Amino acid sequence: MKDRRQFLKDAATSAVLMSSSGKLGMAAMLGKSAHEDKSKVVIARDPSLHGADNTQPDEQKVLTLLDRAITSYTGHAKPMEAWKSLVPMDQVIGLKVNGLGSKGIATHPALINAVAERLQQAGVKPGNILVFDQNGMFLAACGMTVNRDPSRMRCYPSDAAGFEDEESSWGVARIRLTKILTRECGLVINMPILKDHQMAGVTFAMKNMYGVVDKPYSLHGNHCNPAVADLNCIPVIRDKVRFTIGDAISSVYDGGPAFHPERLWYPNALIVGQDRVALDTIAWQMLEQQRAQAGLPTFAAVGRAPDYIAVAADAQHALGTNDPARIHVVNI
Repeated sequence: MKDRRQFLKDAATSAVLMSSSGKLGMAAMLGKSAHEDKSKVVIARDPSLHGADNTQPDEQKVLTLLDRAITSYTGHAKPMEAWKSLVPMDQVIGLKVNGLGSKGIATHPALINAVAERLQQAGVKPGNILVFDQNGMFLAACGMTVNRDPSRMRCYPSDAAGFEDEESSWGVARIRLTKILTRECGLVINMPILKDHQMAGVTFAMKNMYGVVDKPYSLHGNHCNPAVADLNCIPVIRDKVRFTIGDAISSVYDGGPAFHPERLWYPNALIVGQDRVALDTIAWQMLEQQRAQAGLPTFAAVGRAPDYIAVAADAQHALGTNDPARIHVVNI
């Protein structure tokens, strides 16, 4: 198996081979700061996203926050140039959202619409934007309506699109993948929501891929370890899911992944990056900090530390880094 040095070398080679017309550039592909060998994670915050009633966030403020996050991550001053450096303009861009926790704790429609708006302004055709999740109920929780009209942003679930006849496998992960991922999308933007998980401990970037398989229930043994890491090593997931815009506008820090209003928290943030392991490491830290403030024990103390994160970072999986010294966090 490849060690981390070889993984980075291969990733760099792939980036060089990509055209400059809209595909991931070198720095963005590797999730690296231009001046240091670290995985870059941007946390963009706006405490005023929610009004006094703490319901849905302000749409214009979400759009502005998204612009700040994307420009900070890419180093481009203008949002449109930032998007053009991140995604191909001539391919189908999938937006993998998460509505499993119900409407109370799902990827916010304001964020989904903001990403879709900026993609179209950058040059992606409306019909080449495809919002998807595991099933129609989860999409409805995200405020989305099923639509297959190619002249508009499309939206339909993994199960409706169908799954490949052949299984894909890596380690303990033996599943069939949705045709949305394997046949429709050229690139997928991962749009998880920051949550506690009663089995995995933390559910964010990597575990959001459970929504692209036919039997996610088969991947929950041993606190989802090493299943989460193994699933993300399946080549089509590793290769196509290359960027994450994590929704931390609201979060559940205990009792997840279902909605528990008594454990609801408002980070009012977006967490953006390419290194899925680094992203999950930062998500874990944020949830632990909130649990401590609420007087709750650590994930380890309650027997559900997200050990799959370290496994994903090992030499066999080489999906990214979980070493805080190798993660460059930019708070804006």
